Amino acid sequence: MIIDAANKLQHINEYYFSSKLKEIAAMRATGKDILNLGIGNPDQPPSQQTIDALKFSADNPKNHGYQSYIGIPALRNAISEWYKNTYDVELDPVSEILPLLGSKEGISHISNAFLNPGDKVLIPNPGYPTYTSATYLAGAEPVYFDLDERNDWAPDLINIPAVVLREVKILWINYPNMPTGAPGNHKLFERLVEIANEFKILIVNDNPYSLVLNEDKPVSIFQVKGAKDVCLELNSLSKSHNLAGARIGMVAGNKELLDTILKVKSNVDSGMYLPLQDAAIAALSNDDKWHRERNKVYEERREYAWQIMDVLGCVYEKNQVGMFIWAKIPDEFKNAEELTEKVLHEANVFITPGFIFGSNGERYVRISLCSPVEDLKTALQRIKLMKY
Repeated sequence: MIIDAANKLQHINEYYFSSKLKEIAAMRATGKDILNLGIGNPDQPPSQQTIDALKFSADNPKNHGYQSYIGIPALRNAISEWYKNTYDVELDPVSEILPLLGSKEGISHISNAFLNPGDKVLIPNPGYPTYTSATYLAGAEPVYFDLDERNDWAPDLINIPAVVLREVKILWINYPNMPTGAPGNHKLFERLVEIANEFKILIVNDNPYSLVLNEDKPVSIFQVKGAKDVCLELNSLSKSHNLAGARIGMVAGNKELLDTILKVKSNVDSGMYLPLQDAAIAALSNDDKWHRERNKVYEERREYAWQIMDVLGCVYEKNQVGMFIWAKIPDEFKNAEELTEKVLHEANVFITPGFIFGSNGERYVRISLCSPVEDLKTALQRIKLMKY
C-alpha cells in the first residue's frame, strides 16, 4: 500500500547536497577521484579542551540520561558570557537563551512556533534553502527579497512594498551572510529593527559565521537598541568551534518569544546529551589564540580558492566573511551549473552552483574552504588542464 505524501511536501525536494553527494559517491565507485570543494563541513578538530571535556563527561555513568529541554544552567551561563565577550551583548542566561540541537533545527522550531497556514515569510534571494523548506513545512508562503552585489548584498528593503510588509510574519536574514560572505553592519540592523516595529514583523538573524575569517568586530542584531523586543538570533558552534557533527546551537531573544519556541522544541526533542553540553561549555571558553590559529588555516586555503576562481575566470570580492568564496561566473557560460558540471566531469572537482540558493545565485559559484590545502592544490592543477 502506498500512502500519499503530505500536500506541504509538494514544493520540497531532497536537499541538493544530499542528492549531489549520491552522484559523487557513484562516480567514486567507478574509480574516479572526486574532490569535494562544495560543502561547508569543518574538517579541523575542536579545541583540545573541548575534546577533554567531552571525554571526561562521557566517562561519568550518571551523565547519559535525558536532560532538561532548556539546557543546564552552566551551558546557558557560558553562552551568556560568550555573547558578552564576543558581541558585547548582555543576555539573561535564565530567560533569554535557549540551547538547540543545532541552529538548522532552530529554523524549523521558529517556523512552526509562529507561522499559521497562509502566513507570508520574507526570505533572502540568494539565501539558505532551509528558510524556504521550513516555511513550506509550516504551511506558510515564502516571499523573496533581493540581495544584490551592487548593494553589497544587503537587503533591497526600499523596493519591498508596504502592502507586502503588512502581510509578513517573519523576515529571515543571515549576517555574516551565506552564501555571499557579506559581513553585515549596525546601520542595516537598525533599519531592520525599525521595519520590525513598524510592520509587526519578527526578524530572525541566523549568525553562525561571525568568527570565521572576520577581521572586524563580530556583529549581532542585539547590538541595536530595542532589538530583543522584535528579533531573534540563531547561533551555532558548528562553524565557529568546529563542532558541526555535535549539533550544538542556540536561539536568543526575549522570554516571551523563547517560551513560544519551547512549546515546539519540548515536543520534538528530549534535550541535549549532557557530555555535549559540557563540551560546549569548554568550547565557548576557547581563547583568541585558538580562533586565530583556525582562521590562519582558512587563510592559507583561501589563497588557493582564489587561484581556482581566477583560472575559471570568476570575479569575487576579497573581503568576504566565512568559510566560502562566492564568485560571479564568466559571461560565456549559460549559468553556474553549466560551469560546475564541466568542472565536475572534466576535472573531477565538485564546486557548488549558486542557483541552489535562489535565482539571484544563478550566475555565481561557491568554493568551500573546508578541504586541506593539498586537495585545493590538486583541484587547481586539474582545472588548469581543462579545455575551454
